[in-house]
Amino acid sequence: MTKQQLITMLGLKPHEEGGYFCRTYQSDQTVAIGPHAATRHLMTSIYYMLTSDRPMGYLHQNQSDIIHYYHAGSAIKYIVLYPDGQLEEKILGNKLEAGQSLQLVVKGGCWKASELISGEYGLISEAVAPGFEYSDRVIADEKTLKDKYPDAYSDIVKYVKP
Repeated sequence: MTKQQLITMLGLKPHEEGGYFCRTYQSDQTVAIGPHAATRHLMTSIYYMLTSDRPMGYLHQNQSDIIHYYHAGSAIKYIVLYPDGQLEEKILGNKLEAGQSLQLVVKGGCWKASELISGEYGLISEAVAPGFEYSDRVIADEKTLKDKYPDAYSDIVKYVKP
């Protein structure tokens, strides 16, 4: 299938972090989280696709843990910046013999960015628990990253949304 066929068939829309997405699930159950007992769905899930015309998922931080599941297309590189400044690179794809992974867990509080390595598209799903809410996410800005992570800054600045 082409990227446009997948976008149409899966009902994907442009995502403000980059790429395309569609929410596919949200639990009917809710849970209270955080110091102010905010109510969140127990879990949410999306399709997420990076494409040759939208190849970057810009650096952002989520409150909840997220599991990423590779489905199809080209491999996707993930950059994970931990709160202590440790930087890690992971590749989601189906070439296990080359060190790629079918799943990736990014813990809440970490910064992450994704990039299509090559090809027309890379398709994944994400499961978020407690469920995703836009108010629980922070999009990175250069000043914050430079001040907080000066040692990693030169390696991550290209993943900051312009």
